[in-house]
Amino acid sequence: MRDPGMTRRQLLLGAAAAPLFVRSGALGLDGRAPANERVGLGFIGTGGRGSNLINDFKNLKEAQCVAFADCFQARRERWAQQLQGKAYADLRDLVADKAVDAVVIATPDHWHVPAGLLAVRAGKDVYIEKPLGISVHHDQVMRKEVRERKRVFQYGTQQRSSRHCRVACELVRNGKIGKVKEIKVWAPNGREGGSLEEIPVPPGFDYDLWLGPAPKAPYTKDRCTNQGAYFIYDYAIGFIAGWGAHPLDLLVWGYDIHKAGRVEVEGTGVFRPDHLFNTVHSWNVNYVFAGGLRMNFTHGDNLTVFVGTEGTVKVSRARLETEPAELAKADLGAAAVRLVESSNHAQNFIGAVKTRKDPVSCIEDAVISDVISHLGDIAVRTGRKIVWDWEKEEIVGDPEASKMLRRPLRPPWTL
Repeated sequence: MRDPGMTRRQLLLGAAAAPLFVRSGALGLDGRAPANERVGLGFIGTGGRGSNLINDFKNLKEAQCVAFADCFQARRERWAQQLQGKAYADLRDLVADKAVDAVVIATPDHWHVPAGLLAVRAGKDVYIEKPLGISVHHDQVMRKEVRERKRVFQYGTQQRSSRHCRVACELVRNGKIGKVKEIKVWAPNGREGGSLEEIPVPPGFDYDLWLGPAPKAPYTKDRCTNQGAYFIYDYAIGFIAGWGAHPLDLLVWGYDIHKAGRVEVEGTGVFRPDHLFNTVHSWNVNYVFAGGLRMNFTHGDNLTVFVGTEGTVKVSRARLETEPAELAKADLGAAAVRLVESSNHAQNFIGAVKTRKDPVSCIEDAVISDVISHLGDIAVRTGRKIVWDWEKEEIVGDPEASKMLRRPLRPPWTL
């Protein structure tokens, strides 16, 4: 669907609204679909997590890794050479590549939404690693653009493609633990420290583009590492979102937490504004909903627990436990609520691109879980109780806290 507001130049730079898969001859000798039936994938961010995703996608029969963008020259060129694709120094050039049908984004957190918006506005589908945005406003804009432009969005919460996680959430949704009265969530805590000493930018690295919409800052040895990207507030809010996205996503999959009414959020935490790594690195946040449901989100384990009037479900990427034990094998019945089944997160995305149906991790759920993280972070940083209205998606009666729902972008970058 063409956006009537787009210029001719933007249309030429973008791709068609839905990728075209032209049928040709039989499968190739390697058993894969013909090249012109595969989804052309462009990867923005090809470091540690990005490389893992390339490996997840590269052998899928209906996918073709065709383009790689990274601020580190060696990273992008290594993958381009290995998979006979194109290497791009600038993500905007990758997005404009007509061979790219869908974009996989594994950048530092502050680039997730700006890069995703560039992609969907060019007519590309997107797979975005967690967490989603570095502010609630980022999340809201991303959701709006995905839906209005009819793009396929997959969130990088791979646990949804694990059978035991789906079973756990179906047990809760079908009332097998009775009425949910309490929810507990744990995520690993973050780090503090990091060098503040300025050093020269290494050759082959576009530091200004890496910063992109983030504020100007001196380059240090720890800033542009995984630790720096995760734990510097200019680029992220720490593991309260960066890892919290996983157990919170299971909460959202198993229970419509956003329908529980207004929520009061209050908590404590530790962060060091004088350190390079200055995000909240340990926290204990309580959420009390209008109907009386209580939720606690704290650091430590990697676990989601639903406590009901008739039983308990404990689920993580590693295990499913229930109380009573036999609950795990309960028959849900023919009329049961069933969640999307997926056994391969990457393949699920490719299938969705071709069918134009939502994949297992949709944009609405990504926003809900991310908002929970942001509310916790805001409550810790302000040191007081805040009230969130789920229907209006706003903080009630606290202008200072409300300002923290947005982040300014460094010009010329905008949402």
